[in-house]
Parts: sequence; C-alpha cells; structure tokens
Amino acid sequence: MQTDRLPPIPPERWTPAQRELAEEIISGPRGALVSPFIPLLRSPELMAHAQRMGEYLRYRSAIGQRLSELAILVTARAWSQPVEWAIHAPIALREGISAETIAAIAEGRRPALLSKEEAAVHDFCSELHAEKAVSDATWARAVACFGEQGTVDLVGINGYYTLLSMVMNAAGTPAPPSDAPALPPL
Repeated sequence: MQTDRLPPIPPERWTPAQRELAEEIISGPRGALVSPFIPLLRSPELMAHAQRMGEYLRYRSAIGQRLSELAILVTARAWSQPVEWAIHAPIALREGISAETIAAIAEGRRPALLSKEEAAVHDFCSELHAEKAVSDATWARAVACFGEQGTVDLVGINGYYTLLSMVMNAAGTPAPPSDAPALPPL
C-alpha cells in the first residue's frame, strides 16, 4: 500500500467546521473519529453527509446489523479495502456471521453454508459489485427476504461502503489494529 496521503489532522489544527463535525462523530455511536473519517475530514460537508448516511445504514438499516455487516464485508472484499475489513470482520463475527463465512469472503469464494437471508445478501452484493447491476431473480430474492425498503437499504450499504473504500484506497489509509486476519490479496 502507498503512503498515507491524508493522515490524521491534529485536533488543534481543525477548522471550526472540522471540529464541529468531528465532535458529532465522536459523540455518536462510533465514539471516535475512525479511519474512514480521517481523510474525509478534509471535506467537512461531504463528511457530514457521509457519516449521517453511514450511521443509518450501519446501525438502523431495514436489514439489521448482522446482515449489514455481511454486506460490508462483501463490499470490502470487492474493493480489497483493508481498513473496512479490519474494522468490520470482528464486528460481523460478534453479530453472528460465522468464521467460515468470513474466511470464504476474504478468499473471494462464495461461502458454503449460508442461511436464506445471508445467501440473498451475499449474492446480491457480489452480483452488484461484479456486474454493476443485479438480475431480476437476484432482485426478487432480496425483495422476498427484506421487502423493498430493505433491498434499497442493501443497495445503499453497498454504495456507501464503496464510497468509503474508494476514499481510503485513494488516500492510502492504513488499516487499524484488528483481531481479524489481514485481508489477503486476490
């Protein structure tokens, strides 16, 4: 990975807009100014909109946290994004995604043992990233499992974590320490 192009800005150098938005993130459910928001701090308004969308998608989406974490892992793998993987692989495990499923995704394989809902999420996300669209059958499976709101939220999770992946891949943001094994190259 290249050098961190947008390292943390010391708090004493934050502009008033940066300080206000950083404090909003720190006082929210994340509890800290975590990796994705370090490069985004350079664009406070973009960061504000992104973090509010992410807060909904991560913590309150219509598909629930466990399946949101699965979607995040598929997106992190699609973008070979080590920060998102380091953050979300341990959370996914805590939320009930099996270690075998996490390992298969890390290796770029479809996990063998998935519940109906997990299969709908995995296949939807994988197809969306690979094909830049989903088939009618994949769409129908997602709607059958999650309804239209849940399916739209699933698209949103993929889009939001793609945005974060692009930002951190471009910025060269280093992965934080993690209990998860590093995301291997494909």
